[in-house]
Amino acid sequence: MHKFDTKVQVIKYKVLKAVAKYAWSDELLEKILEIPEKIAPGKTPTMRCCVYKERAIIGERVKLAVGGNRFNKKVIQVIDIACNDCPTGGYEVTSACRGCLAHRCAEACKRGAITFGADQKAYIDKSKCVECGMCSKACPFNAISNNKRPCEMSCRVGAISMGDEKEAKIDYNKCVSCGACVYMCPFGAITDRSYILDVIDIIKNKAEGHSVNALVAPSISSQFGYAKLGQIMTAIKKVGFDEVVEVALGADMVADGESKELAEKGFLTSSCCPAFVAYVEKNFPALKDNISHNLSPAGTIAKYLKGQDPECKNIFIGPCTAKKSEFQRDEYAGLIDSVITFEELQALIDSKDIDVNSLEETDINHASYFGRIFARSGGVSEAVSEALKEQNSDFELKPIACSGIDDCKKALMLAARGLLPNNFIEGMACVGGCINGAGCLTHGDKNKTVTDNYGKESKYHDIATALNDVK
Repeated sequence: MHKFDTKVQVIKYKVLKAVAKYAWSDELLEKILEIPEKIAPGKTPTMRCCVYKERAIIGERVKLAVGGNRFNKKVIQVIDIACNDCPTGGYEVTSACRGCLAHRCAEACKRGAITFGADQKAYIDKSKCVECGMCSKACPFNAISNNKRPCEMSCRVGAISMGDEKEAKIDYNKCVSCGACVYMCPFGAITDRSYILDVIDIIKNKAEGHSVNALVAPSISSQFGYAKLGQIMTAIKKVGFDEVVEVALGADMVADGESKELAEKGFLTSSCCPAFVAYVEKNFPALKDNISHNLSPAGTIAKYLKGQDPECKNIFIGPCTAKKSEFQRDEYAGLIDSVITFEELQALIDSKDIDVNSLEETDINHASYFGRIFARSGGVSEAVSEALKEQNSDFELKPIACSGIDDCKKALMLAARGLLPNNFIEGMACVGGCINGAGCLTHGDKNKTVTDNYGKESKYHDIATALNDVK
């Protein structure tokens, strides 16, 4: 089995691979009901209370793998029957409570929700508790813990709560499709809908003389560690793509355009992360006009390719679940035809029984060092700084690289009040940047080192040279 961080990812991969395999051979309609039993065979459950529940959940995964409800275009969705066994108590008193005399917890509670038993230990009346957490902060023994679910804890925009049946519930007015909950849910009850069938259909029905382009995000360098990157590029072509194009070249284009826009306007936020863009639009609407008017690197390179061949098809392949929302936006209409994650790419490759390690390497070298490091936090700021330098601009760049929604929130709050000392906000919804996106196979600090090394392997050491070669 290829390297994934969790068993949840492996199950998701198995479903996607089975769906893709049947789709290639036009057997999906007749075989779709067999997939749950193939993945969970026999009578002994390995994941749930019984094999029948396992298969029912896999059946729901299959529905999302084939695109889900076409009338529900939300990217992040909950599989209700898979959502269980997570603590739902909120703030609770643990055995660490010493029954002290100070009773700071009760003093801190403004709702009178804390009482004490004969042993002087604290108890929380859930009918009065409003989950403010003041008691937990006041306790000198850290004896009051917050038993929030992993999905709630991971969602930094407060979009997840519990429904009537204690299942996770997503407030789409807040959700930015970052996918943090998808990766963190230990039961795989939250997942992203897939467009893998659309991609297969595009490849199978491509128009003669017009290419189907795989637009690969620069973070691909930190994934697929079981093979050489050049072999992965060859595998992508063997799946059926005609051309493999570095989105990092689009990043070079964005850095060039964004630096000019910044110098003209004096203050700007980046536009490369769709989850960050959505966060600004939903929570800081007054700053919406300060978002760079450049499309994301994926949109920018897709626009360039459509200019060369209006009938070509562009498929973005990357780490990002939010890209599945981005390509549905009006400004991206007709540019990006579909989106899949690295997880889905792995399923596509294996669905065609491609032995990646036996392949020759395909060298893809379109972008500069600076375009490639867009994948990690701080990379956009470095690229914009380089672009200003190459343009001989006298604009003084004062960037702030925000790694994760919490960092973004702090910077945006200061900017909204006119108190931010920086003039460029690089916003990344995922901590560490795209190298830790929800659609990655693996996550971790090592991905930054790999990405930087990938950048250094570029034959272009400046942005201008890479862009001139395109012209």
